[in-house]
Amino acid sequence: MKSDEVSSSRRNWMQATAAGVFVAAMPAMADETNAPASAGAAALRDPRNGYPHPPFPAQQQPWPGLAGRMTPRPDHGETSYRGSGKLTGRRALITGGDSGIGRATAIAFAREGADVAIVYLPAEEPDAREVVQLIQAAGRKAVPIAIDIRSEAACQSLVERAVSELGGLDILVNNAGRQHSHDSILDISTEDFDWTLKTNLYALFWITRAAIAHMPPGAAIVNTASVNAYDPAPNLLDYAMTKAAIANFTKGLAKQMIKRGIRVNGVAPGPFWTALQVSGGQTTENVQKFGEQVPLGRPGQPAEIAPIYVELASAQSTYVTGQIYGASGGAGNP
Repeated sequence: MKSDEVSSSRRNWMQATAAGVFVAAMPAMADETNAPASAGAAALRDPRNGYPHPPFPAQQQPWPGLAGRMTPRPDHGETSYRGSGKLTGRRALITGGDSGIGRATAIAFAREGADVAIVYLPAEEPDAREVVQLIQAAGRKAVPIAIDIRSEAACQSLVERAVSELGGLDILVNNAGRQHSHDSILDISTEDFDWTLKTNLYALFWITRAAIAHMPPGAAIVNTASVNAYDPAPNLLDYAMTKAAIANFTKGLAKQMIKRGIRVNGVAPGPFWTALQVSGGQTTENVQKFGEQVPLGRPGQPAEIAPIYVELASAQSTYVTGQIYGASGGAGNP
């Protein structure tokens, strides 16, 4: 065969091949052409809008408060959070999982594919039942644990139950907390001081120590600190000191636990609209104007902070440990 014939044959073959590839690609191209321009893209959302702004109605509840009785009711992501498999097959224990940030995190974890145990006080049962239903609706296992965490025995038992019913444990979120407003140190009784420290610090220590024994390499611990750890409010003296301790504990524990392959991080929320605020955490006056002091001019909703907990718990954040992530509406530290 002559060389020009070879060239002609090669040209014909390449053209036919190219045409075949083009034809094969046509359905996909047609799909893309006919698809809406916004398909696959998240819609932009102005952070200033879409959530309630103060002033809020005057309201107070007995401790520990229920999200279901708040006005306006907090958004925990019940209808908005969409998972993408970031925590498929994981097993998580979340304290304070009935409402607020813990509830939003439980919903997000379940929709990301994790089975979830939530810890809450017996008085919070109405909120907890809703969370259980939401976890189950996501197709995941829910383990409700109603218990007061102010004793070492209670903390040990709740970890053992979570491990037993989940079949293991590889995420721990220490989120339960007590916050009570006092204008002066002279108004803080020893009983109140002990209550806050037992809930916020002792329980965190006991639960973490018990959980680590069951956690494999690759596991994650996420603690809830606060902007009050860095800029304490004058009416939250005992609460703020516990949150500073949690931030310090997180950084120190991270240096220990990386030797076991366990990451430890924390989140420092600013003003978030949760039952903590209306059950003694703020005065009635402060509740009415809650969140107006930050640049965004409003409190955060629990749904807005849950994605941070997801990222810190997920295997995507393998190089992140010993960090405190802030979410404060444009103010505070870190």
